[in-house]
Amino acid sequence: MTSEKKPGKTARYGMTIDVDRCNGCGACMVACAVENNVPPAHEGATDRKGITWIRVFQVDNGEDYPNRRSAFVPVLCQQCGKDAPCVSVCPQQAVEVDPATGIVGQMPERCLGCRYCMVACPYHARYFNWWDPAWPAGMEKTLNPDVAPRMRGVVEKCNFCHGRWHAAKQLAAANGRAIEAVDYVPACVEACPTRAIQFGDLNRPESAPAQAAKNGASFRLLETIGTEPKIYYRSKKNWVRQISSAPKLGLGKESSRG
Repeated sequence: MTSEKKPGKTARYGMTIDVDRCNGCGACMVACAVENNVPPAHEGATDRKGITWIRVFQVDNGEDYPNRRSAFVPVLCQQCGKDAPCVSVCPQQAVEVDPATGIVGQMPERCLGCRYCMVACPYHARYFNWWDPAWPAGMEKTLNPDVAPRMRGVVEKCNFCHGRWHAAKQLAAANGRAIEAVDYVPACVEACPTRAIQFGDLNRPESAPAQAAKNGASFRLLETIGTEPKIYYRSKKNWVRQISSAPKLGLGKESSRG
């Protein structure tokens, strides 16, 4: 019996991130910004007012030298499943879980900027546009034509490179078949030099995220609060796994590498 998903069935996209492989280079952050037309930081941006759909945080075990150890943890929208907090608090229905993909979508056209979703998100993975998007002269010619820039006054976040999903869907339809794994890969996955980030359909047992979901060494951030995130992390280090369940994620400063 084949495990291949039949055409017409819904997908449930997710990721697995190997923390032990991540070197904090920041390539995923750059690739994400380029792919999704995230503008360069405004001169007035701070750590709280900047926009980056994926952030690489440096964490440590809290020990003193020579026992101190560090690790890098990429954090993006965890693509919550059941009872996603951001969905339930939005008064404009600007946030929804796509039943066809499992991706938590954000519709800037509906967003009124109340930021309730930012308060509700336990992963701090949503960002508010404080300024109109702007690029240095000439740089606007390099924008991705498949992704619309977001206006000032709305919230945005990772959507697993929705423009790439649409392109993959069109390619599959043109060939009379369902989307295949090679058709749809988010920019951060493609850019990672150590292959620490892998992407796939959790409904396909052979996919990396599906395998990670069954692996006892895998964990999810704040798993006990019941949001059923679709991002699975892996690490052989006990202290890294313990950080994942801390009330504030236990995350340290953002990586300055890369």
